[in-house]
Parts: sequence; structure tokens; C-alpha cells
Amino acid sequence: MTATAPTLIEQAKAGDSEAFEEAVRPLLPSAYRLAFGMLLDRCAAEDAVQDAVLTAWRRIGNLRDGCEIGPWFFAVVANKCRATRRGRWWQVVRQEQVPERVQGVEWPCNGEDLRDALRRLDRRQRLVVVLHFYLDLTLEQVAETLGVPVGTAKSRLHRAMTALRADPALAEALVA
Repeated sequence: MTATAPTLIEQAKAGDSEAFEEAVRPLLPSAYRLAFGMLLDRCAAEDAVQDAVLTAWRRIGNLRDGCEIGPWFFAVVANKCRATRRGRWWQVVRQEQVPERVQGVEWPCNGEDLRDALRRLDRRQRLVVVLHFYLDLTLEQVAETLGVPVGTAKSRLHRAMTALRADPALAEALVA
């Protein structure tokens, strides 16, 4: 018999690692897509998600009562990705080529143009695009994950989409 999500969270907060694992397991594919969308590197994304799981387990007590674990966990993943980007090794070691398809992540155009356009976005704009379009989160869930008002999430998404539409390399690839 599977416990409900609030019951799992209560059990995890009480120190039950199996309950925590059961609550987080369904979020892992989306967490990986989020990390891959932010880092554009398969190995770095896997490392970020693993670090996020450990951090989430250590900080499960910080999850407010009545809040869903998904947005909270995705915020932990996003923070790990930001830390990875800031890390010195990221500036030294770069992956030459990102695979066209990685565990469910599909690119709507030729791939390289879209990845380049995403890289040119501000990190906050890239994060909101990944959360909304790759993870199919509602704007309310995106806002909760980012810890910002819904209006802020909407404006970041609007600015990101405006920047992507104005990117000449991406516009050319989509027309072709």
C-alpha cells in the first residue's frame, strides 16, 4: 500500500529514508531534465541531481507543512545547477557536443541552434523556460519553485521568449 504524498513527507521529516525516497523518486526524471536544460551537459546534470537529492534529504525539515515537495525539490536542483555553473571546473572542462536526445529531452529544431540560443539567455530566463516548457510546470508552480510572485515568473518567461524569437540563428533554423 502506497502512502499519500503528505504522509510520506511527514514520515521523511521524522527520519524515514524510505518515505523520502518514495516521495522523491517520481520527481527524478523531471529533475534530470531541469538540470540538463540548465547545464546542457549529461554528466553535470546527473551530478547536480544526485547532490540535490542528498541536500534535500538533509534539509527535508525546511519544507513547510502543506507545501508540495516537487517545487521545493526543483528549487534545490536549480540551486545545485547554479553552483555547478559558478564552480571553477565548469570553466575549465566543457563538453564539445551535447547529444541530440537525452532521456526524453527533445529539441524542436536542429538542436545546436536552440542550445546556443538557450546558452545566450540570462540564467534566470533559461531556468523559467526549462521549468515551464521542459517540465510542463504551470506558471504558479514555476513561481513557487523560484520563490517569486507569479507575475515575476510570467515576465521572465515573456522576456525569455522574446529573446529567443529575436535570436537570428534560431529564427533562421526554425524557418529552414
